[in-house]
Amino acid sequence: MDLLFLGTGAGVPAKSRNVTSIALKLLEERGAVWLFDCGEATQHQILHTSLKPRKIEKVFITHLHGDHIFGLPGFLGSRSFQGGETELTVYGPPGIREFIEVSLSISGTHLLYPLHIEEVEEGMVFEDEQFSVEARMLDHALPCYGYRIVEKDKPGVLQADKLKELGIKPGPIFKKLKEGETVTLDDGRVVDGQDFLGPPIKGRIVTILGDTRPSPEAVKLAESADALIHEATFSKEQEKMAHDYFHSTTQQAAETAAAANAKRLFLTHISSRFTEAEWPELEREARETFPDSHIASDFFEVSIK
Repeated sequence: MDLLFLGTGAGVPAKSRNVTSIALKLLEERGAVWLFDCGEATQHQILHTSLKPRKIEKVFITHLHGDHIFGLPGFLGSRSFQGGETELTVYGPPGIREFIEVSLSISGTHLLYPLHIEEVEEGMVFEDEQFSVEARMLDHALPCYGYRIVEKDKPGVLQADKLKELGIKPGPIFKKLKEGETVTLDDGRVVDGQDFLGPPIKGRIVTILGDTRPSPEAVKLAESADALIHEATFSKEQEKMAHDYFHSTTQQAAETAAAANAKRLFLTHISSRFTEAEWPELEREARETFPDSHIASDFFEVSIK
Protein backbone atom coordinates (compact mmCIF):
# COMPACT_ATOMS: atom_id res chain seq x y z
CA MET A 1 0.00 0.00 0.00
CA ASP A 2 1.56 3.26 -1.18
CA LEU A 3 0.43 6.87 -1.44
CA LEU A 4 1.50 8.84 -4.49
CA PHE A 5 0.73 12.57 -4.54
CA LEU A 6 0.03 13.65 -8.12
CA GLY A 7 -1.04 17.20 -7.27
CA THR A 8 -0.58 19.07 -4.00
CA GLY A 9 -1.53 22.67 -4.81
CA ALA A 10 -4.58 24.73 -3.94
CA GLY A 11 -7.05 26.49 -6.21
CA VAL A 12 -5.08 26.88 -9.44
CA PRO A 13 -2.12 25.07 -11.00
CA ALA A 14 1.31 26.50 -10.27
CA LYS A 15 4.74 25.77 -11.71
CA SER A 16 5.78 23.87 -8.60
CA ARG A 17 2.46 22.25 -7.66
CA ASN A 18 -0.42 20.96 -9.75
CA VAL A 19 -3.94 20.90 -8.35
CA THR A 20 -5.26 18.09 -6.20
CA SER A 21 -5.02 14.39 -6.95
CA ILE A 22 -3.77 11.50 -4.82
CA ALA A 23 -3.26 7.89 -5.87
CA LEU A 24 -3.59 5.08 -3.34
CA LYS A 25 -1.62 2.23 -4.86
CA LEU A 26 -3.03 -1.17 -3.88
CA LEU A 27 -1.03 -3.17 -6.38
CA GLU A 28 0.04 -5.92 -3.99
CA GLU A 29 -3.33 -6.03 -2.24
CA ARG A 30 -5.66 -6.09 -5.25
CA GLY A 31 -3.65 -5.24 -8.37
CA ALA A 32 -5.33 -1.85 -8.61
CA VAL A 33 -5.06 1.87 -7.88
CA TRP A 34 -7.63 4.17 -6.30
CA LEU A 35 -7.60 7.86 -7.21
CA PHE A 36 -8.76 10.58 -4.83
CA ASP A 37 -9.78 13.75 -6.67
CA CYS A 38 -8.77 14.50 -10.23
CA GLY A 39 -7.82 18.12 -10.72
CA GLU A 40 -6.93 19.66 -14.06
CA ALA A 41 -4.00 17.92 -15.83
CA THR A 42 -4.02 14.88 -13.54
CA GLN A 43 -3.55 12.70 -16.61
CA HIS A 44 -0.45 14.76 -17.48
CA GLN A 45 0.92 14.15 -13.98
CA ILE A 46 0.31 10.43 -14.38
CA LEU A 47 2.57 10.45 -17.45
CA HIS A 48 5.52 11.28 -15.18
CA THR A 49 4.89 8.19 -13.02
CA SER A 50 4.72 4.43 -13.44
CA LEU A 51 0.92 4.47 -12.95
CA LYS A 52 -1.18 2.78 -15.61
CA PRO A 53 -4.61 4.41 -16.11
CA ARG A 54 -6.14 0.99 -16.80
CA LYS A 55 -5.12 -0.07 -13.28
CA ILE A 56 -7.24 2.67 -11.70
CA GLU A 57 -10.48 0.95 -10.68
CA LYS A 58 -12.04 3.61 -8.43
CA VAL A 59 -12.08 7.40 -8.28
CA PHE A 60 -13.27 9.11 -5.10
CA ILE A 61 -14.18 12.80 -5.47
CA THR A 62 -14.27 14.88 -2.29
CA HIS A 63 -16.22 17.84 -3.70
CA LEU A 64 -17.08 19.63 -6.92
CA HIS A 65 -14.74 22.62 -6.88
CA GLY A 66 -12.88 22.79 -10.19
CA ASP A 67 -9.42 22.17 -8.78
CA HIS A 68 -10.66 18.74 -7.70
CA ILE A 69 -12.68 17.63 -10.77
CA PHE A 70 -11.65 19.49 -13.94
CA GLY A 71 -9.24 16.71 -14.90
CA LEU A 72 -11.84 13.97 -14.63
CA PRO A 73 -13.41 14.02 -18.14
CA GLY A 74 -9.98 13.99 -19.77
CA PHE A 75 -8.76 11.16 -17.58
CA LEU A 76 -11.88 9.06 -18.26
CA GLY A 77 -11.44 9.51 -21.98
CA SER A 78 -7.71 8.82 -21.98
CA ARG A 79 -8.18 5.66 -19.96
CA SER A 80 -10.34 4.36 -22.78
CA PHE A 81 -7.94 5.47 -25.53
CA GLN A 82 -5.05 3.78 -23.71
CA GLY A 83 -6.64 0.35 -23.65
CA GLY A 84 -8.58 0.44 -20.41
CA GLU A 85 -11.39 -2.11 -20.62
CA THR A 86 -12.11 -3.01 -17.00
CA GLU A 87 -14.89 -1.45 -14.98
CA LEU A 88 -14.33 1.93 -13.30
CA THR A 89 -16.46 3.40 -10.53
CA VAL A 90 -16.54 7.09 -9.63
CA TYR A 91 -17.81 8.09 -6.18
CA GLY A 92 -18.64 11.69 -5.32
CA PRO A 93 -21.18 14.20 -4.01
CA PRO A 94 -24.53 14.81 -5.73
CA GLY A 95 -23.86 16.53 -9.03
CA ILE A 96 -20.89 14.39 -10.03
CA ARG A 97 -23.08 12.25 -12.28
CA GLU A 98 -24.38 15.27 -14.21
CA PHE A 99 -20.88 16.74 -14.52
CA ILE A 100 -19.46 13.53 -15.99
CA GLU A 101 -22.38 12.67 -18.24
CA VAL A 102 -22.69 16.17 -19.71
CA SER A 103 -18.91 16.47 -20.22
CA LEU A 104 -18.68 13.14 -22.03
CA SER A 105 -21.84 13.72 -24.06
CA ILE A 106 -21.02 17.22 -25.30
CA SER A 107 -17.45 16.23 -26.18
CA GLY A 108 -18.57 13.07 -27.98
CA THR A 109 -16.36 10.92 -25.76
CA HIS A 110 -17.20 7.22 -25.96
CA LEU A 111 -15.76 4.90 -23.35
CA LEU A 112 -14.78 1.31 -24.10
CA TYR A 113 -15.21 0.22 -20.50
CA PRO A 114 -18.16 0.10 -18.08
CA LEU A 115 -18.39 3.33 -16.05
CA HIS A 116 -20.43 3.43 -12.86
CA ILE A 117 -21.15 6.64 -10.97
CA GLU A 118 -22.17 6.56 -7.32
CA GLU A 119 -23.40 9.76 -5.69
CA VAL A 120 -22.52 9.27 -2.06
CA GLU A 121 -23.99 10.19 1.28
CA GLU A 122 -22.43 9.94 4.73
CA GLY A 123 -21.72 6.40 5.79
CA MET A 124 -20.16 3.33 4.19
CA VAL A 125 -19.76 3.93 0.47
CA PHE A 126 -17.81 0.78 -0.40
CA GLU A 127 -17.01 -2.53 1.25
CA ASP A 128 -15.72 -5.91 0.17
CA GLU A 129 -13.73 -8.71 1.80
CA GLN A 130 -10.53 -6.62 1.74
CA PHE A 131 -11.43 -2.96 2.32
CA SER A 132 -14.12 -0.58 3.47
CA VAL A 133 -14.46 3.11 2.66
CA GLU A 134 -16.45 5.45 4.89
CA ALA A 135 -17.41 9.02 3.97
CA ARG A 136 -18.23 11.91 6.30
CA MET A 137 -19.23 15.47 5.52
CA LEU A 138 -16.58 18.08 6.24
CA ASP A 139 -16.88 21.85 6.77
CA HIS A 140 -16.37 23.55 3.41
CA ALA A 141 -18.08 26.03 1.10
CA LEU A 142 -19.53 23.19 -1.01
CA PRO A 143 -20.64 19.77 0.22
CA CYS A 144 -17.32 18.06 0.76
CA TYR A 145 -16.44 14.58 1.99
CA GLY A 146 -13.48 13.01 3.68
CA TYR A 147 -12.80 9.31 3.15
CA ARG A 148 -11.57 6.71 5.64
CA ILE A 149 -10.06 3.65 3.95
CA VAL A 150 -9.77 0.63 6.22
CA GLU A 151 -7.95 -2.53 5.28
CA LYS A 152 -9.58 -5.49 7.00
CA ASP A 153 -7.54 -7.58 9.40
CA LYS A 154 -5.75 -10.56 7.90
CA PRO A 155 -5.39 -14.03 9.45
CA GLY A 156 -2.28 -14.53 11.53
CA VAL A 157 0.83 -16.29 10.27
CA LEU A 158 0.53 -20.07 10.06
CA GLN A 159 2.74 -21.72 12.71
CA ALA A 160 4.31 -24.22 10.34
CA ASP A 161 6.89 -25.48 12.83
CA LYS A 162 4.19 -26.72 15.19
CA LEU A 163 2.45 -28.53 12.35
CA LYS A 164 5.70 -30.21 11.30
CA GLU A 165 6.21 -31.36 14.89
CA LEU A 166 2.89 -33.19 14.56
CA GLY A 167 4.12 -34.86 11.38
CA ILE A 168 1.99 -32.74 9.05
CA LYS A 169 3.89 -31.98 5.86
CA PRO A 170 3.61 -28.75 3.80
CA GLY A 171 1.17 -28.92 0.93
CA PRO A 172 -2.53 -28.37 0.25
CA ILE A 173 -3.34 -29.06 3.91
CA PHE A 174 -1.24 -26.06 4.96
CA LYS A 175 -3.30 -23.82 2.70
CA LYS A 176 -6.56 -25.00 4.23
CA LEU A 177 -5.23 -24.57 7.75
CA LYS A 178 -3.93 -21.10 6.86
CA GLU A 179 -7.50 -20.21 5.91
CA GLY A 180 -8.67 -21.35 9.35
CA GLU A 181 -10.36 -24.51 8.16
CA THR A 182 -10.65 -27.76 10.11
CA VAL A 183 -8.95 -30.69 8.37
CA THR A 184 -9.27 -34.43 8.95
CA LEU A 185 -5.94 -36.18 8.33
CA ASP A 186 -5.48 -39.61 6.73
CA ASP A 187 -4.84 -41.11 10.16
CA GLY A 188 -8.14 -39.78 11.48
CA ARG A 189 -6.77 -36.86 13.49
CA VAL A 190 -8.81 -33.65 13.30
CA VAL A 191 -6.78 -30.43 13.12
CA ASP A 192 -8.34 -27.01 13.58
CA GLY A 193 -6.45 -24.36 11.60
CA GLN A 194 -7.42 -21.69 14.13
CA ASP A 195 -5.21 -23.44 16.69
CA PHE A 196 -2.13 -22.89 14.52
CA LEU A 197 -2.52 -19.26 13.53
CA GLY A 198 -0.70 -16.39 15.15
CA PRO A 199 -2.47 -13.17 16.17
CA PRO A 200 -4.47 -11.48 13.37
CA ILE A 201 -2.49 -8.97 11.31
CA LYS A 202 -4.04 -5.57 11.86
CA GLY A 203 -5.23 -3.84 8.70
CA ARG A 204 -3.99 -0.38 7.80
CA ILE A 205 -6.06 2.82 7.87
CA VAL A 206 -5.63 5.77 5.52
CA THR A 207 -7.70 8.94 5.83
CA ILE A 208 -7.89 11.36 2.91
CA LEU A 209 -9.74 14.57 3.59
CA GLY A 210 -11.09 17.09 1.14
CA ASP A 211 -11.02 20.85 1.74
CA THR A 212 -12.22 21.71 5.21
CA ARG A 213 -12.14 23.92 8.23
CA PRO A 214 -11.28 22.10 11.47
CA SER A 215 -14.10 19.62 11.96
CA PRO A 216 -15.14 16.94 14.49
CA GLU A 217 -15.97 14.72 11.51
CA ALA A 218 -12.39 14.99 10.31
CA VAL A 219 -11.17 13.75 13.69
CA LYS A 220 -13.57 10.79 13.55
CA LEU A 221 -12.40 9.84 10.07
CA ALA A 222 -8.76 10.05 11.12
CA GLU A 223 -9.03 8.09 14.37
CA SER A 224 -5.90 5.91 14.77
CA ALA A 225 -5.10 6.31 11.06
CA ASP A 226 -1.72 5.09 9.88
CA ALA A 227 -1.68 8.05 7.51
CA LEU A 228 -3.79 11.23 7.54
CA ILE A 229 -3.80 13.45 4.46
CA HIS A 230 -5.05 16.89 5.48
CA GLU A 231 -5.19 20.15 3.59
CA ALA A 232 -3.05 23.04 4.84
CA THR A 233 -3.89 25.91 2.54
CA PHE A 234 -2.76 28.56 5.02
CA SER A 235 0.04 29.10 7.51
CA LYS A 236 -0.30 29.19 11.27
CA GLU A 237 -0.83 32.95 11.54
CA GLN A 238 -3.50 33.04 8.80
CA GLU A 239 -6.22 31.39 10.87
CA LYS A 240 -8.85 34.06 10.20
CA MET A 241 -8.27 33.90 6.45
CA ALA A 242 -8.45 30.12 6.57
CA HIS A 243 -11.80 30.30 8.36
CA ASP A 244 -13.19 32.88 5.92
CA TYR A 245 -12.27 30.68 2.94
CA PHE A 246 -13.37 27.38 4.55
CA HIS A 247 -9.85 25.98 4.79
CA SER A 248 -7.31 24.96 7.43
CA THR A 249 -3.90 26.09 8.61
CA THR A 250 -0.83 23.96 9.18
CA GLN A 251 -1.41 24.06 12.93
CA GLN A 252 -5.07 23.12 12.62
CA ALA A 253 -4.19 20.11 10.48
CA ALA A 254 -1.69 19.05 13.13
CA GLU A 255 -4.27 19.51 15.88
CA THR A 256 -6.64 17.21 14.00
CA ALA A 257 -3.93 14.56 13.69
CA ALA A 258 -3.13 14.80 17.39
CA ALA A 259 -6.78 14.65 18.46
CA ALA A 260 -7.32 11.59 16.27
CA ASN A 261 -4.20 9.82 17.52
CA ALA A 262 -3.06 9.38 13.93
CA LYS A 263 0.40 7.98 13.29
CA ARG A 264 1.58 10.26 10.46
CA LEU A 265 0.31 13.49 8.92
CA PHE A 266 0.83 14.58 5.33
CA LEU A 267 0.03 18.18 4.46
CA THR A 268 -1.30 18.97 0.99
CA HIS A 269 -3.41 21.58 -0.86
CA ILE A 270 -0.63 24.12 -0.30
CA SER A 271 -1.35 27.64 -1.55
CA SER A 272 0.86 28.98 -4.34
CA ARG A 273 1.40 32.11 -2.21
CA PHE A 274 4.12 30.10 -0.44
CA THR A 275 7.44 29.77 -2.24
CA GLU A 276 9.49 26.59 -2.15
CA ALA A 277 11.80 28.27 0.35
CA GLU A 278 8.85 28.65 2.73
CA TRP A 279 7.71 25.03 2.62
CA PRO A 280 10.05 23.88 5.43
CA GLU A 281 8.58 26.56 7.69
CA LEU A 282 5.05 25.27 7.02
CA GLU A 283 6.21 21.80 7.95
CA ARG A 284 7.87 23.12 11.10
CA GLU A 285 4.62 24.84 12.16
CA ALA A 286 2.77 21.52 11.99
CA ARG A 287 5.55 19.67 13.80
CA GLU A 288 5.24 22.01 16.77
CA THR A 289 1.92 20.27 17.49
CA PHE A 290 2.33 16.91 15.74
CA PRO A 291 5.98 15.87 15.31
CA ASP A 292 5.39 13.26 12.59
CA SER A 293 4.16 15.84 10.08
CA HIS A 294 5.37 16.01 6.47
CA ILE A 295 4.60 18.49 3.72
CA ALA A 296 3.83 16.65 0.50
CA SER A 297 4.98 17.75 -2.93
CA ASP A 298 4.03 16.58 -6.40
CA PHE A 299 5.23 13.00 -7.02
CA PHE A 300 6.08 12.47 -3.36
CA GLU A 301 5.48 8.80 -2.57
CA VAL A 302 5.25 7.06 0.79
CA SER A 303 4.72 3.43 1.74
CA ILE A 304 2.13 2.60 4.42
CA LYS A 305 3.71 -0.26 6.32
